[in-house]
Amino acid sequence: MNSGIDLQASFIESLNQLGIPSGAAKALWIPFPSFLMIIGATVGVLVVVWLERKISAAAQQRIGPEYAGPLGVLQPVADGIKLVFKEDIIPAKADPWLFTLGPVLVVLPVFVSYLIVPFGQNLVITDLDVGIFFWIALSSIAPIGLLMAGYASNNKYSLLGGLRAAAQSISYEIPLALSVLAIVMMSNSLSTIDIVEQQSGYGILGWNIWRQPVGFFIFWIAALAECERLPFDLPEAEEEIVAGYQTEYAGMKFALFYLGSYVNLVLSALVFAILYLGGWEFPVPLDKLAGWLGVSEDSSWLQVITASLGITMTVLKAYFLVFIAVLMRWTVPRVRIDQLLDLGWKFLLPISLVNLLLTAALKLAFPMAFGG
Repeated sequence: MNSGIDLQASFIESLNQLGIPSGAAKALWIPFPSFLMIIGATVGVLVVVWLERKISAAAQQRIGPEYAGPLGVLQPVADGIKLVFKEDIIPAKADPWLFTLGPVLVVLPVFVSYLIVPFGQNLVITDLDVGIFFWIALSSIAPIGLLMAGYASNNKYSLLGGLRAAAQSISYEIPLALSVLAIVMMSNSLSTIDIVEQQSGYGILGWNIWRQPVGFFIFWIAALAECERLPFDLPEAEEEIVAGYQTEYAGMKFALFYLGSYVNLVLSALVFAILYLGGWEFPVPLDKLAGWLGVSEDSSWLQVITASLGITMTVLKAYFLVFIAVLMRWTVPRVRIDQLLDLGWKFLLPISLVNLLLTAALKLAFPMAFGG
C-alpha cells in the first residue's frame, strides 16, 4: 500500500494550478524541504525542553514552568530569546577560530541527518540508498567539534570534557553500528524506507523489536551515551569538571551545544522508531483494515489519512522514547568514567558482535522470518 501522499508532486502541482511554470515550481521546491527540516527539528527541541521541565517536575513532585504561556509552553522560547541576546564572550587566550567552529561542527551534522528520516513512503526529504550509513557517518563528526571546543577554550576542565566526549563516542559508536548492521542484514538495504517496508504487512507483530530484542537494548543504551544523556553525561559532569567542554561558552555558542544535544536526542528517537518500531506503520495493517471496510486503496482521502497517520505514528513513537530518556535522567544515577568505558568495550561490544552473528545464522536458517 502506498503510504500517503507524494509531497513533492502535490507541491509542484499546486503551484502549477496557480499559474507558476513547472521549472519555477521545481526550483521553489529545492529549498523547501531543508527549511521544513530545520523548522521541524527546532520545534521538536522546544517541545522536548518543555517536556523535560514538566516530567522532571512531576518526578520530583514540583509544578514546573507555568507562567510563560499556558502551562509554561513558552518557557523554551523565553530561554532561547535570553541566550540569543546574552553577550558572546571569547576568552582572551582561547583560539577564536576553533572556539567558534566547535559548536557549529556539533550542530550541523545532526540537522543534516534529518534528511533521511521518513514519516511516510513519500514523506521523506531524500531516500538515500545508504541512508543509515549516512547517519552513522555524520554522527561521528560531532565528537570532533566537542574535542575542538574543549581544546580551543584553553581550560583544563574543558579539555578533559572534550577528551571524555571523544572517548565516550568511540566506545559506544561501534556497538551502535553493529546493532544497526543486524537490522540492515535483515532488511537487505541501508535505505530507511526499505527498512520500514520490511516491517510492514503484519502490523505490530512485524516490527523488528521482536526479532532484535538484544539489538534494541544495545541501540538505546548506545544512543543515550551518544547524546550524553544521564546516566552517561560524563563529558560535562558538574561535580568533576564543572561543565566540561562548554565551561567557557556563553550566549549563542552555548545555546548551540544545548540545541545540538536535544536535536540529537529527537533524531535518535526517530531513527530508533524507524529501525525497531515500524516507523510510520500503524499497529494494525492499514491495507487490510481498508479491505475489511471495503475502501479502495487508491482513494485520495484514504491516502491523506494514511499520510497523516504515518506522521502521527512516527512522532508518537519517537516522543515515547524521549519520555523514557527524560525519566531516566531523574531516576538513574550517573556512572563513573571507568564504568562507562567498561560497559561499552567489555559488555556492549561483545554482545553486539554475538547478536550480529546470531542474526546471520537465523537469516540462513529462517529466511522467511529474518529477511533471507
